Amino acid sequence: MSPYAARRAALLEQMQPGAVAVIATAPEVARNSDSDYPYRHDSYFYYLTGFTEPESVAVLLAARGDAPACSILFCRPKDPEREIWDGFRHGPDAARTAFGFDAAFTIDQLDSEMGRLLANAPALYYALGSGAALDEQVRRWLDQVKRQSRSGISAPAMACDLLPLLDEMRLFKDAEEQAIMLRAATISGQAHARAMRASRPGMYEYEIEAELLYEFRRNGAQAPAYNSIVAAGANACVLHYSRNNALVRDGDLVLIDAGCELDGYASDITRSYPANGRFSPAQRELYQLVLAAQAAAIQTIRPGQRYQTVHEAAVAVLAQGMLDLGLLDAKQCGGAADVIADKRYLQFYMHGTGHWLGMDVHDVGQYRDLSSPGKPSRPLQAGMTLTVEPGIYVRPAEGVPEAFWNIGIRIEDDVLVTADGHSILSTAAPKSVQEIEQLMRQNP
Repeated sequence: MSPYAARRAALLEQMQPGAVAVIATAPEVARNSDSDYPYRHDSYFYYLTGFTEPESVAVLLAARGDAPACSILFCRPKDPEREIWDGFRHGPDAARTAFGFDAAFTIDQLDSEMGRLLANAPALYYALGSGAALDEQVRRWLDQVKRQSRSGISAPAMACDLLPLLDEMRLFKDAEEQAIMLRAATISGQAHARAMRASRPGMYEYEIEAELLYEFRRNGAQAPAYNSIVAAGANACVLHYSRNNALVRDGDLVLIDAGCELDGYASDITRSYPANGRFSPAQRELYQLVLAAQAAAIQTIRPGQRYQTVHEAAVAVLAQGMLDLGLLDAKQCGGAADVIADKRYLQFYMHGTGHWLGMDVHDVGQYRDLSSPGKPSRPLQAGMTLTVEPGIYVRPAEGVPEAFWNIGIRIEDDVLVTADGHSILSTAAPKSVQEIEQLMRQNP
């Protein structure tokens, strides 16, 4: 549990002396009368505690004077009868020892204890505005303390947003986090390879999705990190396609955007491949263009390079390729610089080239340097992890060569910024035309 204790200590160092921080895990959500949705802890809470049980709250007290810093866990009581139905519970005593807290109480003691813990604290840190239930709890705690004012006890004079501090911490992955993310990306890459091998015309998209889910679970991943996209033919031109129920036809290109979650960390990989195992000439041309754009973008990733440069590198390649392939008319649009300046490329490439990746698939952290004038794109630093995912999506339109219609391609990898450059975590997923076609020749 040392990484979690170290994170709590690092957070406490950033707080005002004597301040109190409160971070709650996610609630259970009922699906119907006797069934809940699969439970998933809150990422911030897990980052600080490693504790995955619901109905839990962590309270951190920053050092002040002779009083040392302190971390307290509130959790469900030990209940052998409920464990028959719902499974093992740590209970406060075991949780305190196992997860390195200084003290632990049952969750039903939270309201009474918070009145004591907030007394004379100068500030309260919590996720401001994150939910009506927590806001109401905080109001009750403050009212409880204020009622003691005649006894010389004061309530916190400041409420501070806890999440920006945690966002900046979570943006940088330590060695243990990097190892988990590499394993998650490897499992997901193997799942993409399995899906390619299993694919053939005449299947339904959900049959291919089943291959992904099987590979995730058989390798120990707890769940998909997000709803998997399996989009064949024209469906691949829908960026957030989710139905996964169409018939895969001969000649279709299939776009799969899928990744698993392992031990609280997400992977996020996209591959595009021909259902019949052979790229058509038009599919190959577009695929090679997106692959070149991704290579150019990844090549920019190193410490000191600004985040926006990754996107700009991909757009430069795509804009020139759109002109070369006749997707855009050079007589009307001019050169690549004009296409970029006029944003003509948005007809075929309308999203960013990536995002932070970590506990959440679109992970926390600022993309801009808010401390600098003009708030420029922030420089990359070792320990950051991001996706690189250029694409091209060609819908039928006047002036667009018909051979390219209804082809959607995205290629996405997970990339760690290292001290001397970068490391691609998702190499287990086949990516070159040769690799994909060779793999698909192994179809049963």
